[in-house]
Parts: sequence; C-alpha cells; structure tokens
Amino acid sequence: MTDILDIAAVARATGLTSRALRFYEARGLVAPLRTASGRRLFGPAELARLHELLALKRAGLSLAQIKTLFDGRPIDLGALLRAQVAAIDAQAQELAQARSHLEIALSRIDRGEPLDAATLCSLIRSGESMTMQEEWKAVSGRYISAQAEADFAETMPNMPADFDQAAYSAQWADLTARIEAALPLDPASAAAGAFYDEWQALLAPFTAIATPAMMEGVTRMYDHVDEWKDERQPPFASEVWHFIRSVAAARQM
Repeated sequence: MTDILDIAAVARATGLTSRALRFYEARGLVAPLRTASGRRLFGPAELARLHELLALKRAGLSLAQIKTLFDGRPIDLGALLRAQVAAIDAQAQELAQARSHLEIALSRIDRGEPLDAATLCSLIRSGESMTMQEEWKAVSGRYISAQAEADFAETMPNMPADFDQAAYSAQWADLTARIEAALPLDPASAAAGAFYDEWQALLAPFTAIATPAMMEGVTRMYDHVDEWKDERQPPFASEVWHFIRSVAAARQM
C-alpha cells in the first residue's frame, strides 16, 4: 500500500492544490480510488495519468483536448501541433525582446554607465508581462483552444501602433470598480444599459482583432470564473461579469 497516496500527499508531490486535483476529477481527467468514507486515494495508475495530464498541459494542450486524448476519441493532432508551434514562436519572439532589453542593460553596466529609470522600467514591464502571461495561460488553456490562441497571436500585430496598454488597463479598472459599487442594479435599467455600452466600447480594440473562437473561449472562461478565481486573481469581481451577462440577456428579450 506504499504506492497509494491520499490527496494531500499527491498535492505535495506534484505542487498542485487539492482544489485543482478535485477539479481534474470533476472534469473526468483523473479518477482516484475512494474509500468507504469517501476519502480519495491515488494508486500508481492514477498517478501516472496525472503526470501525463501535467505533461500535456505543459505542452500547451487545453483540458478539453487532453480529455479527448484520454477518452481515445479522434483529434487532429497535426493541426493541434501546428497551432502549438505557432504559439511557441510567438512566445519566443517576446522572450527575444526581453533578452534584448537585458543585453542593453548589461552592456551599459559593462561600460560603467548608470542605468536610467526609463530603461529599468522597461525591463520591469517586460518581466511582469511574461510572468502574467504564463500565469494566465494556466487558466485560459482550460477554456481557449491552442488553435484560437495561435490565431489570436497572428492578429495581434493589427493592434493600433499607438495602443497604450497601461491606459487601457486603467480604463477597465475604473469601469469595473464603478459597476461593482453600483450593484445590485436592475439589468433592464438605463444605468445598467449605460454600463453595458461603456463595456462594449472598451472591448472594441479586442473585438476588432479577436477571432470568434477566441471571443467564445474568453466568454466561457469568465462564465466559469468561480472555478479558477482562487488560482489567479480575476481583473474584476465575478459579480461584475455576471451583471454584464445579465444585461446582455435582458437586451435580447
């Protein structure tokens, strides 16, 4: 019985949270044994399946794609792998840019030149951007397909050259804070409609370049925000998202 581990031991061994393990079980990706009292136990087969799941996730497959593979159902592996290569290429380009910033800084240090604040800020922003992207990918990969991610990466250069990400993020923070402060609010009210129109206007730069598959995936991700909000801090309260969805539904009635 030494190869049988409870959920706490598996969490320690894999670095996953118990919540994540229960989530994978609920999605049918892993099936731990159960004792008469309902306690979860992971044997060698379950642990092997879990390691396969983690390896496929690291390769960039979504949970839906992994489930398809585990179930033995047909999947276009060629298209999937091509999409992953495209996504890796996009990430490699971002890493190359970050490396370029570091090399510039190091060359200045080697010459005995002081680093100015602008260069330091640029380095910090580059590092934060890459970290945040990796953290978000762990969540978004459950709801957005690799193909949709790759297609979106190809459209990113179409973003206006003068697009200010910092200002854009500040606008979203302001809008969502105002919505949260106004709740509860009748979805059919004029005030709710004004918030919804402002939301759609802010989405315009994204919707202009996002594919339908990307839009559907993002919508699905936020529809299930309660499943992942303990892993990654959402940019706004789940109540804000549910409110926007309710206003959209009210407008369709």
